[in-house]
Amino acid sequence: MTGIPFVPGIITAEQVVQTARSIAAIQDREGGVPWPEGHVDVWNHIECLMALTVAGLRDEARRGYDWLVRHQRPDGSWPMKMMDGKPAEAGGESNHAAYVAVGVWHDLLVTGDEEFARAMWPAVTRALDFVVGLQTTRGEIVWERDASGRPAPYALLTGSSSIHQGLRCGVLLAERLGDPQPDWELAADRLAHVLVAHPEAFADKSRFSMDWYYPILGGAVRGVQATQRLDREWDTFVVPGLGARCVSDQPWVTGAESCELVLTLDAMGAGERARAVFADMQHLRHEDGSYWTGWQFVNERHFPHERSGYTAAAVVLAADALSRATPGSGVFRDVGSRPVQITGECGCERAHA
Repeated sequence: MTGIPFVPGIITAEQVVQTARSIAAIQDREGGVPWPEGHVDVWNHIECLMALTVAGLRDEARRGYDWLVRHQRPDGSWPMKMMDGKPAEAGGESNHAAYVAVGVWHDLLVTGDEEFARAMWPAVTRALDFVVGLQTTRGEIVWERDASGRPAPYALLTGSSSIHQGLRCGVLLAERLGDPQPDWELAADRLAHVLVAHPEAFADKSRFSMDWYYPILGGAVRGVQATQRLDREWDTFVVPGLGARCVSDQPWVTGAESCELVLTLDAMGAGERARAVFADMQHLRHEDGSYWTGWQFVNERHFPHERSGYTAAAVVLAADALSRATPGSGVFRDVGSRPVQITGECGCERAHA
């Protein structure tokens, strides 16, 4: 293990470990990391495991990966929501399944434990094959397969952007383990093109900030297009001194979205801007190291009145990205796709996972 992240003047290494321990404190007996409401979803669960790994809580992280293996279904998916070890919502989300590749690749980068990566490889291959099976002829990937096996009739921009990262990480992991997966690489290339050039492929969820930054965070959009995209709606979604809104039409900033914006800015090379947003969101920190989910700045109260593991996880990962403390700090920065050449205005706006 390498050093623990810290960002001078914003968060210390001791505070990062304290935040990771607040995640471990809510981990259930099976290894799942739940939402405040009590259910576990795979995407947020994996994000929490990545944070535990960064902070050196390796045993807790591995318990979480064991949870993933136990609950994966034969088709490669997981139930949309798990409660007390049982499905609460049975459909399988494509972005949930894709994220296991990000988690396993990140673990390998941080720990160097190839034996563990090989043990997880069957789960990764089943998951990404499930994902690729939901790709349309145009290239977008629909957001779920329901409990009866029917694919959803539409795709979501945020979800597909996260899937793009999952496919890129899966390709890197496949190459490292000597089991190349060219179908995943082709799927990622096709998906990247749609994310950049075909906004009409996705349901309109433009009020959500995630649709604004996720095409960049997931690696499909980089360079000048990324800068232009962020600049267009910076004032819509960023509240100076507080962080990023969850939705454009509500006076509510949220810690997870703020830290994902930090990761996005870092991936673009905008380090000073990233550090400023990271500093701004620290008002959500609780004395025990956990983080409030959000702040309603008109009523001046935490909303919802909860502290969430996924928010704490985003803080740890943002600190790692800014500090370059672990070899996994570039897991968002280094998954950019090859440039997609299009003519005219990209306009690649919108939707939300």
